[in-house]
Amino acid sequence: MRRREVGISLYLLMTPLVLWLTLLIILPHVAMFVVSLRERVGVGTYAFGLSNYLTFFQEPLYWNTFLRTAIMSVLATVLTFLIGFPVAWYIAKIARGRLGQALFLACLIPFWVSELVRTYGWMILLRESGVFSSLLQFLGLADGPVELLYNDAAIMVGLVYTSMLFMVVPLVTTLESLDDSLVEAAYDMGASSWAVLREIILPHAKPGIVSGAIVVFMLSLGNYLTPILLGGKSSLWFTGLIYDQFITRFNWEQGSAFGFLLLALSSAIVWAGLRLSGQSLRDTMART
Repeated sequence: MRRREVGISLYLLMTPLVLWLTLLIILPHVAMFVVSLRERVGVGTYAFGLSNYLTFFQEPLYWNTFLRTAIMSVLATVLTFLIGFPVAWYIAKIARGRLGQALFLACLIPFWVSELVRTYGWMILLRESGVFSSLLQFLGLADGPVELLYNDAAIMVGLVYTSMLFMVVPLVTTLESLDDSLVEAAYDMGASSWAVLREIILPHAKPGIVSGAIVVFMLSLGNYLTPILLGGKSSLWFTGLIYDQFITRFNWEQGSAFGFLLLALSSAIVWAGLRLSGQSLRDTMART
């Protein structure tokens, strides 16, 4: 009787998760996949085929933008890690107590406002009449207004800024569990700082690195506001093409195909990253 009650309780607890996955993730993706296979053959009439996917490979603009988005997202993930790791190490191992809590809170503050507001903040800083341009002119490093917007560097700054918290949090979690005595023993035995980092710290932090990299990459790849606003009309971001197909051209069939291609790209890169790092998704999430 007790086992039956446990089974019923488990089913009741799992029901909200199953409903959420089914109604909000599985069914919409199945419906979108079906739409991506439709081909318009007349007014209100459709056939099914792969023409929407073939259009992607036949048009250089589409697959060039696709590759550019993937490369930029990977680069944003690497930069976020290179900046976020020292920050996470300082919070987890050096600035402990109230100082560590204050620094961690400082990382959260930018996320108290929406992504749109944060992006507009960077636009104010980087535009011709913005703070950075005025500072360069004041220091004599520029003869006139400098436009720092609408280029790849501006997009990269926005992507890294937007994703930083999602790299720092899992890194802080894993680094806090690192036993300080291991690092001290390595130094006592004559190991260099680089050897300690390579042989002790990075292997221990690998689950946090992998989970943070997955989240940052997915956020960068699927970002729409930051590339469009900071990169301008020539940003060539794949989510912009998807938006254009759905909203501007009302071509839901092509937009759905683009969406599934983006999903396939993100899944492939995440799988490759897990394979290269020797991690599994389940173990990574469990340890972070």
